Amino acid sequence: MKLLIASSFLFASAHVSAFSLAPAANTHGTTSTALFMAEESGEVVPLRIGTRGSPLAMAQAFETRRRLQETFEEMNEEGAIEICVMKTQGDMILDKSLMELGGKGLFTKELDVALLANEVDICVHSMKDVPTWLPEGTVLPCNLPREDTNDAFITKDNLIKTIADLPDGSVIGTASLRRQSQLMAQNPTLKCVNFRGNVQTRLRKLNDGVVDATLLAIAGLKRMDMDKHATAVLEWDEMLPAVAQGAIGIQCRTDDERALKYINALNHMDTHVCVNCERAFLEALDGNCKTPIAGQAKIIDGKIKFRGLIAMPDGSEKFTCESEGEIADAVKIGHEAGEKLKAEAGDKFFAMMVEMSPQQVLGQITK
Repeated sequence: MKLLIASSFLFASAHVSAFSLAPAANTHGTTSTALFMAEESGEVVPLRIGTRGSPLAMAQAFETRRRLQETFEEMNEEGAIEICVMKTQGDMILDKSLMELGGKGLFTKELDVALLANEVDICVHSMKDVPTWLPEGTVLPCNLPREDTNDAFITKDNLIKTIADLPDGSVIGTASLRRQSQLMAQNPTLKCVNFRGNVQTRLRKLNDGVVDATLLAIAGLKRMDMDKHATAVLEWDEMLPAVAQGAIGIQCRTDDERALKYINALNHMDTHVCVNCERAFLEALDGNCKTPIAGQAKIIDGKIKFRGLIAMPDGSEKFTCESEGEIADAVKIGHEAGEKLKAEAGDKFFAMMVEMSPQQVLGQITK
C-alpha cells in the first residue's frame, strides 16, 4: 500500500461535543459527491487513512486497513487504501512533559487539520489521546473492538515482579500523572520522572538502567506483539487505567457519506458505549493536564459498570466512585460520576492543581 508523508499543520477550529452516537449535522462545505462520481467512472478513489508515524500508531492504522478489507470486497483492490503518515507536536517535542506542552490534543491537532482540509478521509487515533471536544465538522462514530485496558508493569530483566517489591526510592519512568499518583499512593518514597518517547525508546531506556521500572498500556504492547516485555499486568485495584485506554477510534468529516459508510460498519458498539461513558466522566471533571484522572467502564450482565478516580499528583489524597446502570444511560452515568467526584473533591482541590508548576506536579527530571 502507498504511504504518504504529510506535513505538520497549525490548528485552529471551533469544537463540538464528542459523545453523539450518530453524525452531527453538516457544518462544513466539503462533500463526497466528487468521490462518488469518480467511482462511477471506474477510477479507483482511495480511502485515505491519516495516522501518526509511531510504531503503535502504524499498527493501529494497519489494523483498520485489515478490518476494512475483511468487511468490504472493494477495499482489496489495488490502490483502494492509502495510509497517510504525519508528525504531530507530541511526536516532535520529547524533552518536555505533555503537561508543559498543553496536554491532550498534542497527538491529534495535525490530523484534525489534514482531515478538515480534505487531505485524508479518516483518522485513526488511540482514544486516550483524543480530547473530549472534536473540531467542528468532524465526528468520531467508530471504535474498533477494545484490547485489554490494563497497565503493564515492566522492570529490567523482570527481576522485580510487583510494585510492592520495588525498593524505597526506586525511580519510575512515566509521563502519566495518573500512574504517578497511584504509584505514590502505594509507596510515597518512589520517584517518578518524566519519561517520553515511543514504546521501543522507553524499553531501551529501561534496559540501559535510566530508570528502575516503567508502566505502559498492555494494549499497545499486544498490538505490536511485544507483550512478552511485561513483567506483570496490573489489575484495576492496583492501577486504574486511563479513560479510553485500549480503544482505537476512527474519525471522519461529518458530511463524508462514503467514509461514514465504511467506518460505521466497523464500529464495535460495546466498546463505543464504554468509551463514551468514560469520556463523559472526563468531560464533567473538565480535568486539566495537571489532574490525575482514571476511569473505566465495562458491560457486565447487560449493565454498564463504571469506576472512576481523581487524585493529588503525589498520591496523598484521592477520590473514587463506582456506579452502574442501563447501557442506554452510559453517557449519563459517566457524567454523573464526574460531577460526584468534582463535588467531593471541592473547588480547592482543582484550584491547587491549577496553581502547581510542572516541576511540582511531575518528576523534575526528564529521562
